[in-house]
Amino acid sequence: MPIISRFLGIIITMYWSDHAPPHFHAKYGEYEIIVTIEGGVIEGKFPKRALQHVLEWLELHQHELLENWQRCQNRQPLLPVQPLE
Repeated sequence: MPIISRFLGIIITMYWSDHAPPHFHAKYGEYEIIVTIEGGVIEGKFPKRALQHVLEWLELHQHELLENWQRCQNRQPLLPVQPLE
């Protein structure tokens, strides 16, 4: 599983085989969501507070996430993204 960040019990991943639009996966315990890099949650359920953390992190790291998305499309190793502090 290509983990690009971990914070506050949340695990963020991206996969080479994923389809457009550019997105990432977030897991928190038994919850999982898919989040578009330019638009927000498109699938799944998450506790409200954990979702707020993910969306705050997305806002801070959108450029890095888009860069990692391009790396996925080119089957290149992904770069770690700073966790939310």
